[in-house]
Amino acid sequence: MSPGKKSLRLPHTLLLIYVMVVLTVALTWIVPGGEYQRVEKDGRTVPVAGSYHRVASQPQGLGGLFVSPARGFIDAAAIIAILFIVGGSFNVIQQTGAVSGVIHNIAFAFGRNRALRVLLIPVVMVLFSLGGGVWGMCEETMPFILIFVPLALSLGYDTIVGVAMCFVGAAAGFAGAFFNPFTVGIAQGLAGLPLYSGLGYRLAVWAVGTAIAVAVVMRYAARVHKDPRISPTYEEDQEKRKKLSVNGPVLERVALTGAQKRVLAVFVAGFAVMVFGILRYKWYINEIAGVFLAMGVLAGLAGRLKGDEFGRAFVEGAKDMVNAALIIGTARALLIVAQDGKIMDTLLAGMAGAISQLHPVLSAQIMFLSQCVINFFVHSGTAQAALTIPIMAPLGDLVGITRQTAVFAFQLAEYINPILPTSGVTMGVLGLAGLRWEKWAKWMAPLVILWTLFALLSLVPPVLMKWGPA
Repeated sequence: MSPGKKSLRLPHTLLLIYVMVVLTVALTWIVPGGEYQRVEKDGRTVPVAGSYHRVASQPQGLGGLFVSPARGFIDAAAIIAILFIVGGSFNVIQQTGAVSGVIHNIAFAFGRNRALRVLLIPVVMVLFSLGGGVWGMCEETMPFILIFVPLALSLGYDTIVGVAMCFVGAAAGFAGAFFNPFTVGIAQGLAGLPLYSGLGYRLAVWAVGTAIAVAVVMRYAARVHKDPRISPTYEEDQEKRKKLSVNGPVLERVALTGAQKRVLAVFVAGFAVMVFGILRYKWYINEIAGVFLAMGVLAGLAGRLKGDEFGRAFVEGAKDMVNAALIIGTARALLIVAQDGKIMDTLLAGMAGAISQLHPVLSAQIMFLSQCVINFFVHSGTAQAALTIPIMAPLGDLVGITRQTAVFAFQLAEYINPILPTSGVTMGVLGLAGLRWEKWAKWMAPLVILWTLFALLSLVPPVLMKWGPA
């Protein structure tokens, strides 16, 4: 950088999010109020297609500006709680030296073998993509950030590569899902389609979408490995390497103590129990938080940490999550303001009405883009399906788009979620990684653009072949 020139530095992420809250409050004074009628269906409250009607506007004032963030914390309490518990428990495990020792030895093995190092990224990303595509792996990626970021740093990559291996991999699978019960299953049920129909085309799109992500991450990883200084997180990563004792080349294995081996047994057993519970009993955030708290306590006992050592380690780990917790609570305020201001359904109805004026191919693509906009406010695939599919599916009938295609447009909009600052999962992942959203967004933007173009192209064949329920 030449003398006298300053690099562009965005404000803190928390400030950016709060500015968005202020803008949303302003919209409640401009956008007319409106609502859809809603009914209970299969335990869910869903809007009734064609029932949109104007209601009295509810402009938000000081309450929207200053009370909604507090309500956002309450609304996002579960995800904030798991952040604190995972951060605290994992720091306890780290204090025993067990994880660092294993990462050191893995780095030694992969560092010596170029073929293994090249295979690591695609294998890990495909596995996480399968998790996203089969059972809707999303929030469950957060704990793995604490494993793959140190591993990436050990292998000469950066924090972004560590995050991308698991988080972007799962995101690729979630968007291109073929069995995901939280998006495909619920959306097809709401649209009156046979459950998990259209499997063949979804599998093809999943494979290509995942391949795009793998190629982008591998290309970037190769560049960072060759010249670490090009990384946006270079300075932060230097500090992380010192803290994790993974700085410099790994020249030999380290011998693990008996206590460290017991901690690893607890760690592996905890993850096995978590995966089993997710698959068998549909565990969600509360249960996963419980598993991690148990892992932290048992690891502290297995690692022979004293009471004071355990307490300090847990608090220190939880304290590292405060920044992410503040951002998550404030981001959730956006949705609260839009709902309280009665503008959410108005925005939805306006976008849906415009779709009916276009050619079916363009209509399907506008459906996708509309779902992307809605994703900014509603990040839960289940909630978005319940909100939009009862409207989009009948709308598709009117404009020559099959219901299968309407469901697919909704599903593909998940490709943009990993970059959204209003997503609790995204901000939680970045908080665990110690990665600023601005740096992540700058890196992620080209991949999101590629995914968006791919999604738009992927919607053309379903329209032309009148993709049905088979």
